[in-house]
Amino acid sequence: MPDAPDPDWPRETRFERQEPWVADAPGPLRLALWQFLATSSLVFGTWYIWWRWTASLNPDALWFSIPLALAETMAFFGLILYTVNLWTPRGPRQRELPVTLFDTIGIEDRDGTDRPVAVDVFFATYNEDPEIVRQGLRSAKDLAYPHEIRIKIHVLDDGRRPAMAAVAQDEGANYITRNDNVGYKAGNLRNAMESTSGDFIIICDADTILFPDFLTETMGYFRDARVAWVQTPQWFWDIPPGVPVWAAWRRRLGRVGERLGHAVEWLVGPVRFGTDPFANDPQMFYDFILRRRNWANAAFCCGASSIHRREAIMETAVRIWADRVDRDTLADDKAVRRLTGEAVIFAAVHDSARMSRAREIDFTPFKLHVSEDIYTSIQMHSDRWRRWRSVMHPKIVSRMMSPSDMLSWTIQRYKYAGGTLDIVFHDNPLFQRGLSLPQKLMYGATFYSYLSPIWNVMFFIAPIIFLTTGIAPVATFSLEFFLHLIPFLLLNELAQLVGLWGTSVMGGRRWHLAMFPVTLGALWSVLRGKRIAFPVTPKDRTEGRFLRLVKWQIAFSIAILGSLGLGWIYFLLGEPGYSLGAIITNTVWSLNNFLSLWVMIRAATWSPDPEFDKPVMEGYRDETA
Repeated sequence: MPDAPDPDWPRETRFERQEPWVADAPGPLRLALWQFLATSSLVFGTWYIWWRWTASLNPDALWFSIPLALAETMAFFGLILYTVNLWTPRGPRQRELPVTLFDTIGIEDRDGTDRPVAVDVFFATYNEDPEIVRQGLRSAKDLAYPHEIRIKIHVLDDGRRPAMAAVAQDEGANYITRNDNVGYKAGNLRNAMESTSGDFIIICDADTILFPDFLTETMGYFRDARVAWVQTPQWFWDIPPGVPVWAAWRRRLGRVGERLGHAVEWLVGPVRFGTDPFANDPQMFYDFILRRRNWANAAFCCGASSIHRREAIMETAVRIWADRVDRDTLADDKAVRRLTGEAVIFAAVHDSARMSRAREIDFTPFKLHVSEDIYTSIQMHSDRWRRWRSVMHPKIVSRMMSPSDMLSWTIQRYKYAGGTLDIVFHDNPLFQRGLSLPQKLMYGATFYSYLSPIWNVMFFIAPIIFLTTGIAPVATFSLEFFLHLIPFLLLNELAQLVGLWGTSVMGGRRWHLAMFPVTLGALWSVLRGKRIAFPVTPKDRTEGRFLRLVKWQIAFSIAILGSLGLGWIYFLLGEPGYSLGAIITNTVWSLNNFLSLWVMIRAATWSPDPEFDKPVMEGYRDETA
């Protein structure tokens, strides 16, 4: 990453000084401890789930007890998949950078001589500010490589804007557009591939800024002729880093506030004000979940900040197109035989039908789908002949912009959820031939996580039911209940602490719970057959309060607080069923639910604090670095 901020930005703020995370590299002792704790957690979790079904159901309220036990079982199964996913960081090693094309494919060029590698850099854009794209184009021109290499930069403008064409011309980039927007981003990429010829393709979003070492960090993997693409982490450089508590208090209380702030951090660890309210930090996903799928060859493409072998994209597209032509022709043959009563179709008729189908079926390198990245990954991984491989690279070699308001965040997450669930219900890879068992497990874990709101809702409802009615979901909140539950919860928390060292586990968990209305809305749309749209995630902050987007979180929060008050009144009045163990358990449970919902409610009303986003001034750098 450059040592100094980009001088072309209008001003330097605390964002330009942020450094990306360093890839997690657990030593053998830490890895062994994580695996021991994770295994112990699953053992005690299995014991707890078995006890729940065999000895803890409330026979007087099975309508309540069974759904909660089922929700716990489904959540526990998700934990098993999650543990398998994180089990080991083992993955492919980088190899020496290829000098020529021969080093990446093992065959010579047509004229009998080898040649330098050719790379196309695609910047896909629709309605983003052209000046945002300009920054990315300039970064692509600074890509470094120790050997001769041919790099061509292309702007893929689906907005057909003269201003964008002018920026491309100013920066020496090729401008590519089309007359329609069929397939949205996937169609945009397909159109660009028809007019370019690079051996490798770097895919960038409009806001992607590549670091100079992007190629030197990724091209070495392509010495393996089976590697189809390399995904790199998407790092959001504009996430508010926050201000240390001692710096914030020093502004208001002077040296006394600074000393008090240091004392607080000495007791509880680092505390910052003004941090990202949307939990956009992607380290958990890229550095742990996706990178730890390398061992299974199941790290899927996430679109931007990835580099692809053109040959792999085209070969996969040809195979899928040919398979569909064969499948549809066979269906036509059966229809003709039923209509004519003939046992065999003449070869001429068969060939004519096949040719007709070949002309009708659209050939596309990228699946025209809202989640074209993961969809194309599945298609490549399932190629039984080429056995294409993927790599999740650990080091950050680019930066992007994150959603900075609730509207942008909701659009993005709804699109992610809807696209993934659409694959689950219409073209589930778990039933496709070609994928290995480990690959199916990894893809299954991704799909399963998007179904979790179905049972997460039960975790919000259960304590509300108990606190307002006194009806318990378990036979009794006795010592036996805690002896089964607490070891499992404790070991699980210790496993997460050791295995995910350095990441915000609690923040991610709360957002996962609180976003259930968004995911359920996407699930309902898919089940109704409603097409998931291809909205572009806005790059500029939309001002305003978006409480309408968190109406369900607000409703549940009110219900939680109201049931807590009612439950404690019943307990103090000595109502039957409200034992001390029961009221404490459900109070802690309810407060955790409320705090999870509150993070989204707070984010819906959040706006940047100008006090914490001033240009760099004398003395300010030391406070926020």
